[in-house]
Amino acid sequence: MNYCSHCGEPVQVRVPQGDNMPRHVCDACGTIHYMNPKVVVGCIPEWEDRILLCRRAIEPRYGLWTLPAGFMENGETVQQGAARETLEEASAEVSVGALYALFNLPHINQVYMLFRARLERPEFGPGTESLEVELLREDQIPWEEIAFPVIGETLRLYYRDRAEGRYPLRSGEIVRLPGPERCLRTLVYEST
Repeated sequence: MNYCSHCGEPVQVRVPQGDNMPRHVCDACGTIHYMNPKVVVGCIPEWEDRILLCRRAIEPRYGLWTLPAGFMENGETVQQGAARETLEEASAEVSVGALYALFNLPHINQVYMLFRARLERPEFGPGTESLEVELLREDQIPWEEIAFPVIGETLRLYYRDRAEGRYPLRSGEIVRLPGPERCLRTLVYEST
């Protein structure tokens, strides 16, 4: 951010009085511009023994598979956002159920909230952000072509929990480790 969105004057990055974090501050009008993590909401759309996956038609990770998910919009609940993203990406209507996974990704300033959801009917198709959409059984999941580590981790947990017949709330963090490989480490917690 270079200029204040309130008055158009240049901003500086500094720790405002009474704060402990660097912020974009406009000295002309006094506005403090907070930049907070983005909330990503999505679904695990279920139909019988299959789930709905989308193959991405946009970057990042063009051509790879993911659950329908995206950034939450102002004025909607997390459940409404998850249903909207499923409609936009997979042309599918869902009944959003319980929150299943909550993952922090501090290295990219995102929080993922993924819900279990039931397809209203097995009707779907690619939206503008998807090349194709498929209902897949566990043995059909293209594990090597999953777009994002958080989606792969969520799917692995989901299938393990489904085999046990219980779906606890899963939470955790996916963090980038230092070093040239830029590997990710996943910590997963189960609510009791």
